[in-house]
Parts: sequence; C-alpha cells; structure tokens
Amino acid sequence: AVPAAAKMTQTNPQPTPLGPWKMTAYDQENFQGKRMEFTSSCTNIMECSFDNIRSLKVECGAWVGYEHTSFCGQQFVLERGEYPRWEAWSGSNAYHIERLMSFRPICAANHKESRITLFEKENFMGRQWEICDDYPSLQAMGWGNKEVGSMKLPCGAWVCYQYPGYRGYQYILESDHHGGDYKHWREWGSHAQTFQIQSARRIQQ
Repeated sequence: AVPAAAKMTQTNPQPTPLGPWKMTAYDQENFQGKRMEFTSSCTNIMECSFDNIRSLKVECGAWVGYEHTSFCGQQFVLERGEYPRWEAWSGSNAYHIERLMSFRPICAANHKESRITLFEKENFMGRQWEICDDYPSLQAMGWGNKEVGSMKLPCGAWVCYQYPGYRGYQYILESDHHGGDYKHWREWGSHAQTFQIQSARRIQQ
C-alpha cells in the first residue's frame, strides 16, 4: 500500500521549498527589510505588501522579473545568485529602471539543450542561422546585421540583448511560449520597440 502522505503528494503536487524554483525578495537593498520567499509566479508584489523589490536571492531555478505588474514592461533574467541592488539584475542597461513589480519562473530553461534559429526577416523569412551557444556579438560570429527579424526556439530558453556584450534591453525567449515561434519583435516583450538584437545567451537553470 502507498502511504497516505505519498498518495497526497501524487494527487496534489505543491512546489516544495527545495523544489525547482525558489527566490527570496526584500523590500530594501542588501537583503534588508521585509522579506518573502516565493516558489511560483507573482503578478503583483503589492499584493504581498511590498511597494518594490530592491534586492533578491535566487536559490533554485531561473526566473524572469518585470518592471510592471502582470508581467509587463522591461524584462530581467534572474539566474541563481544574489542581487544586492537593482543594477545587479538590470545589468549594464542604460535605462535605469529601479522597479521590479512581478516575476515568474522560466520553465523551459535547459542550458545544455537550448537551440535557437535566427531569421533575417519577420515571419521566418530570409537568411537563417541556428545557434546553440552563447554569443556576446552575433555580428562578430558572422550574422550580417544588427537586426533579427524573427526566431524559432525548438527547446530551451534564451536571453537576447539589444547591444553586443549582453547590454541594453533584455528579451527572454522561451520554447514553451508562442509555441517557440517569435515571428516579429512585438512578440519579444511589451517593451520591445525594434528588431535590434546583437548578443544572445542560454539561460542557466
């Protein structure tokens, strides 16, 4: 006979504290102030009586944070590690957004299996190039221009950047969103305004 506790786990799978995703958020810099642990997505941190997230620690899994509630605005990839203040997750982004209001796990993150096909034009037209490695400069590796028209992700999750060296706006692209098909820059995120992508890397699980 299966023990009752094991049966309950099978029928009601809850994310455990040691499960695939765990993140601790703080309302002050340097891991001070109010803190709360999360093991699943949060559409509005104000509902958790936070006014903003000013530091965080990612203990398990990969996450994406958003500038606005309901997963809108600028995106920030949050891989395992400590982020003592907002610059740590906004990177060398020139846009100085000191706001992180919602976040969710990146379910498709699979560093070893990640593949992405870049297309020169939207709707998967024109020259194409499949990559399965990190590229701090797509142009240096032979991609002809600063723009990418569309992308297909058969597996894994990627963060693409507006500028070389993993700088500028971040776009988190996942094989389990849009069926892995991103046919136009408008599908990269609500903050996307251009086809410009010049570096890309696989998201670490």
